[in-house]
Amino acid sequence: MITGSKELIRDINSTLVLETIINQGPISRANISKILGLTKATISAIVADLINNNLVEEIGCDNTDFGRKPILLSFQRKAGYMVSVDLGVDTISVMLTDLQGENCRLKQIKTPKSNDGILEALIRVIDSSKPEKDSTPYGLVGISLGIHGVVHDNMVSFAPYYNLQNYDLAGRLNEYFHTPIYLENEANLSVLGEKTFMHDYPNIAYISVHSGIGLGILINNELYTGYNGRAGEFGHTIIEIDGRECPCGNHGCLEQYVSERALLKEFAVKKGKENVTFDSLVASYEAGDGDANQIIELFVKLMGICINNVLNAYNPDIIIINSSFTIFIPELTKRIEASLSSRMNSFIRIESSALQDSSILLGGICIVIKNFLGINTLNLSGKEIFEKIQ
Repeated sequence: MITGSKELIRDINSTLVLETIINQGPISRANISKILGLTKATISAIVADLINNNLVEEIGCDNTDFGRKPILLSFQRKAGYMVSVDLGVDTISVMLTDLQGENCRLKQIKTPKSNDGILEALIRVIDSSKPEKDSTPYGLVGISLGIHGVVHDNMVSFAPYYNLQNYDLAGRLNEYFHTPIYLENEANLSVLGEKTFMHDYPNIAYISVHSGIGLGILINNELYTGYNGRAGEFGHTIIEIDGRECPCGNHGCLEQYVSERALLKEFAVKKGKENVTFDSLVASYEAGDGDANQIIELFVKLMGICINNVLNAYNPDIIIINSSFTIFIPELTKRIEASLSSRMNSFIRIESSALQDSSILLGGICIVIKNFLGINTLNLSGKEIFEKIQ
């Protein structure tokens, strides 16, 4: 039998009460008692502490027809604020929000080429996003950074398209801002964002197709990162022996054939141009261009192979694709699904991400909130952030 001190039990109960208020509030003390099976006296004592700690507030009475009107409790989202960063290869997106992912401020800047340049740019843009007069009791409670590469022990261990390996970005930001810094792979943040704000499934596979291909994996509501953070580097699975050279050191990696970068390069070669934009590819495809159609067919074929392997490896409840191809050509999702004809495949559905790249920022918000409050379960609405980014 598991036993614990009174203090430990009270801490566990306090966490449960706070989670309930965040996820189901506004809510009365009586309803919290019914949900958690704790006595009203225990709930009242815990709520009193949460109010004293500026984490919960009373917001008025519930509208009931009979008896005494219960006082409703709500999470004190303005007790502090956080910053979530998508450190993209070309663009840095910085979102400042309150403790419930609302009241957003978004800024975007170009990604500098040097490590020190990235650090200086982050300090400058985060400083400029902070409120001029901070009267919140907790202030800046944390900063998350979505990294387009492998993260282990809060350090970048591999990033093919910017050189942050062994550069203590988290430590240097912490020295300046004096707040916890959380580095995480962008696909891992994205799957957390989808889980928290959009799709409440215990097993989710999230495939990100941009300059590379990332895979965020949620297994039984837990993020799976592997032995040293390299789980989900699906773009570096090999689909052609002795194929195209990849920055990871191997040849024939998936992302050298079906990433946005690779397909645009192939389309440019077909058109005899040095480079092309994604918009020009889509426009050519919609105009019936044969070369563009071949590129789209290749995307569907290779993504079908990719998803087939993910289904057989992880058997998730849902697969979510974040790709410009499926966003701007929505019918591709159904075409990819139709290509999965194996009797081994059994899944709920494949969807194109409605959150798109905002899922990285939303996942970062999730990590900061959970760590600051010490909670495990978080269900929020990302509508305001999604609208802000659009």
